[in-house]
Amino acid sequence: MAKGKLTTVFFCNSCGYESSKWMGQCPGCHSWNTFVEETVNKSSVKSGASTAALRDRGDNKPVKLSHIELSEDDKTVTHIDELDRVLGGGIVQGSLVLVGGDPGIGKSTLLLQVCRQLSKDNVPVLYISGEESLKQIKMRAQRIGDFTESLSLFCETDLGIIEDTIRKMKPSVVVIDSIQTMFSDAISSAPGSVSQVREATAVLLQLAKSLSVAIFIVGHVTKEGTVAGPRVLEHMVDTVLYFEGDRHASYRILRGVKNRFGSTNEIGVFEMRSEGLVEVKNPSEYMLSGRPKDASGSVVVCAMEGTRPLLIELQALVCRTNFGIPRRQTTGADLNRVNLLMAVLEKRVGLKLGECDAYVNVAGGMKLNEPAVDLGIVLAIVSSYKNIAIPQDVVAFGEVGLSGEVRSVSLSELRVQEAYKLGFRTCILPKSVIGQIKDVNKDMKLIGVESVREALGIINS
Repeated sequence: MAKGKLTTVFFCNSCGYESSKWMGQCPGCHSWNTFVEETVNKSSVKSGASTAALRDRGDNKPVKLSHIELSEDDKTVTHIDELDRVLGGGIVQGSLVLVGGDPGIGKSTLLLQVCRQLSKDNVPVLYISGEESLKQIKMRAQRIGDFTESLSLFCETDLGIIEDTIRKMKPSVVVIDSIQTMFSDAISSAPGSVSQVREATAVLLQLAKSLSVAIFIVGHVTKEGTVAGPRVLEHMVDTVLYFEGDRHASYRILRGVKNRFGSTNEIGVFEMRSEGLVEVKNPSEYMLSGRPKDASGSVVVCAMEGTRPLLIELQALVCRTNFGIPRRQTTGADLNRVNLLMAVLEKRVGLKLGECDAYVNVAGGMKLNEPAVDLGIVLAIVSSYKNIAIPQDVVAFGEVGLSGEVRSVSLSELRVQEAYKLGFRTCILPKSVIGQIKDVNKDMKLIGVESVREALGIINS
């Protein structure tokens, strides 16, 4: 271990705030009981960081913005369309990408498939694993397909050795699996601690920028669904991707929550098979598979995920309660939003929902927080309450206000076009957006509504 002064400090698990004493509430993020005690070698950390900075600085000088040239070669296409969509068109040179997700969700499989696609284009790739042996990676790679000589595997957890290896090989893309297993001799705490994760990320960030190497780092998530380690980890990287889904189900959703090189909230949909992850080209069709026919409480809504419209089935079950307090439960939808919409139905329409249990489910395991699904939730609840089936070819979207009005939503034309492609011929939407929809087939019937009462009159007729 490097010589230096050992000091006991306290770190916040949520944001990485450092303090000389334990505190109940973090002054940085105001979280309670998040401070952990660690022993660090402060003099070594500072000297190591400054030495690395001097080593990489070279002849670095300020450059005028007009003298910087951009080219198509600045982004490397992975040939995995769903991933390229989320990344903003491909992998940017010198970027640091964090991929988070639950254990066993498929993070390592996805990145190994990325390495396979890049190696086909003779892009030098270095896959560094701190969790699996070379033979374990080889067995997993055999299920995915053939690899070329452009891919190199390296099993190591010492950050100093990894840094020297990257400087010698100078690959175009590096994968670190995972950041919680990496450790530095300059830090006396255990691997996976706040200080170790922060130091490892800082070193990798410096390598990515100084050598123009794209680095993917895998991060495990906590039970709250956030990446384990300090929240400052997400601020340091250029892109944050979350791999979501039930590990017992076949579908996986790759969601971009931060991207300095493209739009956020884009998603990519994959299906887990024996040969690895397979792209789902048409997620709407995939989400609607197995939809029941002539069943009450079921309606299709069109939600936007980034620039992609998705048609998703909403289900509601309303029945008379057997208890003094009715039960409300949601899966994939905001419970508070559902309670609000039920209050609107009681006040503006006169439905006695206070005596009923209500269950709302988003089929396919998606999570919808967009206000445009309000109208679909309302129609599904009323359909189940009155036991009236909504026709199979009807799709609905629109935001519902507290006065019962149906308000306009963005990108209405894209939503209607997606519905028409999948065979829907009737669309219930806000009346205020009909004038904005021009490029739509004449066979598509648009029904504009101004209030919830008007929308319910359509399904009752």
